[in-house]
Amino acid sequence: MTFFIDRLEHTYFESFKEQEDSHFSPVMASRLLDPVVVSSNKLLAEELGIDPDNLDSPEMLEVMSGNFMTANIKPIALVYSGHQFGVWAGQLGDGRAMTLGELPVANRGPVANRGPVVDGVTSSRELWDIQLKGAGPTPYSRFADGRAVLRSSIREYLCSEAMHGLGIATTRALSLVDSKTAVYREEVESGATVCRVARSHIRFGSFEHFHYRNQPESVRDLADYVVQRHFPQWVEDQDRYLKLFKNTVFKTAKMIAQWQSVGFNHGVMNTDNMSILGDTLDFGPFGFLDSYDPEFICNHSDTNGRYSFKNQPSVGLWNLNALATSLTSLLSSDELIDVLKQYEPEFLNQFRAIMVSKLGLEKYQAGDELLSNELLDLMQMNNVDYTILFRSLCDFNEANQTVRDQFIDREAFDQWAVKYLARLGQQDLSDADRRDNMRAVNPKYVLRNYMAQAAIEKAQAGDYSEVNLLLKVLQSPCKEHPEAQQYAGLPPDWAAKISVSCSS
Repeated sequence: MTFFIDRLEHTYFESFKEQEDSHFSPVMASRLLDPVVVSSNKLLAEELGIDPDNLDSPEMLEVMSGNFMTANIKPIALVYSGHQFGVWAGQLGDGRAMTLGELPVANRGPVANRGPVVDGVTSSRELWDIQLKGAGPTPYSRFADGRAVLRSSIREYLCSEAMHGLGIATTRALSLVDSKTAVYREEVESGATVCRVARSHIRFGSFEHFHYRNQPESVRDLADYVVQRHFPQWVEDQDRYLKLFKNTVFKTAKMIAQWQSVGFNHGVMNTDNMSILGDTLDFGPFGFLDSYDPEFICNHSDTNGRYSFKNQPSVGLWNLNALATSLTSLLSSDELIDVLKQYEPEFLNQFRAIMVSKLGLEKYQAGDELLSNELLDLMQMNNVDYTILFRSLCDFNEANQTVRDQFIDREAFDQWAVKYLARLGQQDLSDADRRDNMRAVNPKYVLRNYMAQAAIEKAQAGDYSEVNLLLKVLQSPCKEHPEAQQYAGLPPDWAAKISVSCSS
């Protein structure tokens, strides 16, 4: 534990300490009562160079539950603003999260940044933010308690790792702690903390904050910090801000294309929930599709369906336009518009490539998009489960067409299957090799809401076994996991009654 704490750096603090009232605020944590470890992410610990055995130590529990008295930690809360549901909300900020410092990690392995879209050589090491969520109020809590409840903490802990297991850029979660601290929401719940790990917690709204306060110098300072920390090869480039914006646009397009390909609905795509690096950020009222329904709205608070599943690609562009507005002191309108025009084709290229791989096709050809869209239309009309369909399609061939039984209109599926088989016949790939390729990109498990609910109910009764089972399964969701077969089938009827909102 001491080694982990001693490794922390404080680059954000050092960069802006002369302007601390405008970029961040020093904060103090409020420790949880009688804390207990719910789950420790040993896989992530190894990737971060932390001894996994230290995660469950009494010293680590003290830190993860907000008791910093025995450690040299000076946490800070970051300020930002943002558009929420399309409306300017003004100043927001880390209302229930605090950054403990940045952990240096060798630039290798699955945790590492794979490099920017624009050509360049990445740094030999990265700094990853170590953030504690639910450790008490900050100056940005807006009269709230700064706490997180066990229910929402389990959802974030599991979903961040589920997204990573699906190969999608995301924040991660190192540990989850429960306690006897009473937290008051619709009812009294137990307070919890999640140790969130991210390449960065800087958001579109971080830049918006200074733009709308008419502080172009602070916009520039923040952009320079992001470039220096994440893209040091660009520091001396005259077009470094253009490269940064282009990277954000392309990485956001890829991220949302991946969301769509696995049926993930974020639920609250406000500009303050969008990462400048294109990582999935802030897991609240998320939901994975059961039956394929483009109109799916996972957030009970989203009464107008702004953040529905089908709207996510267009909302991504809307948010990037908002970011572009905040960068007008750094880049010309022509430069910003030229990059924004590249978002839609990049999204489509990424989505097409993923979808043809889900169909077992080695290379995109004209007509493949129509083939994919026809299947999705059939799935929507027949209420076919999204994840189960693509997983079972891995075993489809001329001799095995049992997947047709998932469709009410089997004749319509048969007509599509004729075209699909003809397309498969155009490539030199055995059924076995195609099956293996498809199983590597079509998960058997995603974090459906009923699965999270099952883990929550057990944990609230003091049994954390389901949290840890799901963690293991979701970190490798394309494997079979015979110990979790109960989660591989259709969701139970009661799952339809689960409602999540911004308070979840």
